[in-house]
Amino acid sequence: MVGTMDLLTLLFLLLLNIVGICNGGVTSRYVRKAEPSVDMPLDAFPPPPGFNAPEQVHITQGDHDGRSVIVSWVTPDEKYPNVVTHWEANSKRKHKTHSIIKTYRYFNYSSGYIHHATIKRLKYDTKYFYQLGSGNATRRFHFTTPPKVGPDVPYIFGIIGDLGQTYDSNQTFEHYISNPKGQAVLFVGDLSYADDHPQHDNRRWDSWGRFVEKSTAYQAWIWVPGNHELDYAPEIGENVPFKPYTHRYHVPYRASQSTSPLWYSIKRASAYIIVLSSYSAYGKYTPQ
Repeated sequence: MVGTMDLLTLLFLLLLNIVGICNGGVTSRYVRKAEPSVDMPLDAFPPPPGFNAPEQVHITQGDHDGRSVIVSWVTPDEKYPNVVTHWEANSKRKHKTHSIIKTYRYFNYSSGYIHHATIKRLKYDTKYFYQLGSGNATRRFHFTTPPKVGPDVPYIFGIIGDLGQTYDSNQTFEHYISNPKGQAVLFVGDLSYADDHPQHDNRRWDSWGRFVEKSTAYQAWIWVPGNHELDYAPEIGENVPFKPYTHRYHVPYRASQSTSPLWYSIKRASAYIIVLSSYSAYGKYTPQ
């Protein structure tokens, strides 16, 4: 018995020593609040001016290796124009790409016209401008393509998840965009939190798209679905999982021979990114 107690005492002292060695000290003054954060009002991020002005603009990688970009946007009133015009920063030669257009209904909500246009055959590590809309509703943005894929190519990703659209969400988002070093975002799921509202109020998908546009329109956000993207609500007649998410956010899943936009892979600079869906079947013999 004594030998056992001695051994336990030795193990306890060893654990204390490990704790002392691993103490990293205080690395941040941030302390998470005990109370939940409050949602920003729907009108905190109004639509841009101009009739049928493109809104909720976001881009993501459009192929497996980084030479294509998917540009997505919403027009609230009419389908057209459904064209994105792009050009190199140091060139006057312009190119046009037409979008595919989608709409959906969710309970008592009807979406605007959701556009997805894939700009192909871009140069690596090059700045491009692109333009949407027409007349007084014309809007212009820019992006920079990633460098050519390679094992030693430096590249800086931001990582964000569970963003939502609360006042604390705004603080987190502003913290990211205030740092000019970030070149793309790995978004690890849970976007708008529309499902936290009665009948999964899909107007919250629109307000979230406008909220994050000042980053998503200028650098690629690599999308991953989370549980808040399920929007499976048979009690209100909504039996198709991921309906709002898959209509609004297009990804290049076919480029990696995936069978679903919920899981896919891409290469970007020196990173090989594999996107998995925790809320889709992933057992043996399933497609994922």
